[in-house]
Amino acid sequence: MTILGIVVFVVGLLFSIAWHEAGHLITGKMFGVRVPQYMVGFGRTLWSKKIGETEYGIKAVPAGGYCRLIGMFPPDASGRIQARSTSPWRSMIEDAREASYEEVGPGDENRLFYQRKPWQRTIIMLAGPFMNLILAIALFAVFLMGFGINQPSTTVSTVSECVVSADAKTDKCPPGAVDAPGKAAGLRAGDKILSYNGTRIHDYDKLRDLIRKTEGQATIVVERKGQQLTLTPTIARNKVAKLDGHGVPIPGQFLENTGFLGFSPASGIQRQSASQSVTYMTDMVDNAFHSMLRIPQKVPALWGAAFQGDERDQDSPVGVVGAARVGGEVAALDVPASQRVGLMVFIIAGFNLSLFLFNMLPLLPLDGGHVVGAWWESLRRGIASLRRKPDPGPFDVAKLMPVAYVVASIFIAFTVLVLIADVINPVKLT
Repeated sequence: MTILGIVVFVVGLLFSIAWHEAGHLITGKMFGVRVPQYMVGFGRTLWSKKIGETEYGIKAVPAGGYCRLIGMFPPDASGRIQARSTSPWRSMIEDAREASYEEVGPGDENRLFYQRKPWQRTIIMLAGPFMNLILAIALFAVFLMGFGINQPSTTVSTVSECVVSADAKTDKCPPGAVDAPGKAAGLRAGDKILSYNGTRIHDYDKLRDLIRKTEGQATIVVERKGQQLTLTPTIARNKVAKLDGHGVPIPGQFLENTGFLGFSPASGIQRQSASQSVTYMTDMVDNAFHSMLRIPQKVPALWGAAFQGDERDQDSPVGVVGAARVGGEVAALDVPASQRVGLMVFIIAGFNLSLFLFNMLPLLPLDGGHVVGAWWESLRRGIASLRRKPDPGPFDVAKLMPVAYVVASIFIAFTVLVLIADVINPVKLT
């Protein structure tokens, strides 16, 4: 099952890459740019077929892909395309410019990428990452509404014996402790709470918030062994844990003098409504964005995990190898098949969300870097028009290639570090 999980993940990875590049392919052709190659993967070509003017293929290393658009960079100020400089800095620029013209043939003079209007180039470059965003949303929706997530329910798991402050060093009842309101009112494990003070209860978060706002006596309707019972506990005031936006306790932070009933909810797989799914996905995007911003802070811990034997953090960055291993572990879990499939869908959805956010970074050679170049060109031309100055022409993005090489080198070094950590000290589900 582990091998099957890895294979499923690799297939999902290849589809995600192909889906991304299809966005560039379709919009590039739509705006008249010639696209000579559409490849999934890198390295040696395993299979290819030319259809029309485009060669479609699959390469040996499933770690990316590309859609070749001719004429990505304009000629230099003198109209030159071929590289001639001996300066290393200048050579980077001219080599990149020359490579973008390698497949320009007769009849392609007006089919170059840089000749498209800035808004057209923006659409072409954004189409790739937005295809990943669309796929991520679709897969998250399938996971949330079709399979569901493990979350607290309105069924009672355990009932507290007494009122104990959340910052107490022990959860055992001290001498003279007051019975918890739930226990005193007859609440039992297995009870399903149906309503609270006349409000129908369908999720635990709502119930928890109502309890915390209550003072004095409350009326709770529970279902026990098929029968409905009404309980009337007197809600106690207590110090409880402060929660973040996801209902997770914040270490060391508490709320004083808050309503306390005294029970722990049972958890289970629950399908989400459309509105709940939207909220969940919004939180996922926010968390993924902030996690990406925190990556530089995680490099020291990643280095320690890779080379010093330190424990690998659960939220540590993972690469293709690490994600594939997680996919294999998911397939081997001793849980129902539907849950394994759901987790695999979730992993691939998360991968697509990461692809979207990563490619939106405003840095060459990423898609976002080309978008910034198109916007800068549009701004320059707009200012020139307002000032009645000559059109400055297309912005020469090739001049940014030295920076792009630095950025690419950093990404490659980080990818290698993650790969080593994934092989030597992988993130594990259990």
